Amino acid sequence: MYDYDLLVVGSANADLVIGVERRPGAGETVLGSDLSVHPGGKGANQAVAAARLGARTALLARVGDDGHGRLLLDSLRSAGVDPAGVLAGGAPTGVALITVDPSGDNSIVVSPGANARLTPADVRAAEGLLRASRVVSTQLEIPLETVEEVVRGLPSGTRFVLNPSPPRPLPAEVLAACDPLIVNEHEARVLLGGAGAGEEPEDWARGLLALGPRSVVVTLGAEGALVHDGSGATRVASVKVDAVDTTGAGDAFTAALAWRLGTGASLAEAAGYAARVGAAAVTKPGAQESYPTAEEVRAL
Repeated sequence: MYDYDLLVVGSANADLVIGVERRPGAGETVLGSDLSVHPGGKGANQAVAAARLGARTALLARVGDDGHGRLLLDSLRSAGVDPAGVLAGGAPTGVALITVDPSGDNSIVVSPGANARLTPADVRAAEGLLRASRVVSTQLEIPLETVEEVVRGLPSGTRFVLNPSPPRPLPAEVLAACDPLIVNEHEARVLLGGAGAGEEPEDWARGLLALGPRSVVVTLGAEGALVHDGSGATRVASVKVDAVDTTGAGDAFTAALAWRLGTGASLAEAAGYAARVGAAAVTKPGAQESYPTAEEVRAL
């Protein structure tokens, strides 16, 4: 019996968000909206998204002993995430500087802060959390050697999900553990080396599978997703909605998919549900504040 449906190992940031009519070019200054501060970071986002859906969720992360860190801990607790694995101190809480244009698209610059101090030793010290979790999900806003330690410490029977964002080349040991590897077009092209990646999601999925993952999911924004488990590719539709802000929507997708896989859903079924969760998330501003409950997803 597992204590947690999902353990997220990853980043926790304060999102500093400004709305802009357009993004500035090199050397240009543009005026934006009032600054708003929200709890974010891919790790914390995934944990909150899963908990909102009803998953028993824990987070292993590091924040600063500061106001932004307290903001994140409050958000985790209010969503129902177990923050027992959230460590404090060593550096300021990570910060993401986000601009959002009128279409809802965003550009993000991240200062990792305490996220860069989440170490392999922290993972080893959290062995009990890994043993208690049915699925473990992580990303690349924490050190790669920490992700590698997660893979080495995975108990038998625990499923590993990775969203390689921000993308970088991955060691074979990490790729081989992914079930699935979840990427968007940009991440797929980086992992495949750009040239020769092909033009269709089916091409990217086949190329990524050749690198070693057990399964691959390619997210396609408003078009849904494509899944491939080695036996064939399947397109999964999304729900048409009016996008307000896409910040954190990919994290909501990953969290929902990881949780549903742990309940026994097939990869295509889990991705179909995750696409609806991601669609619901873009209809509200912000990241964690926009994540839907299971009831709101059913209403779509």
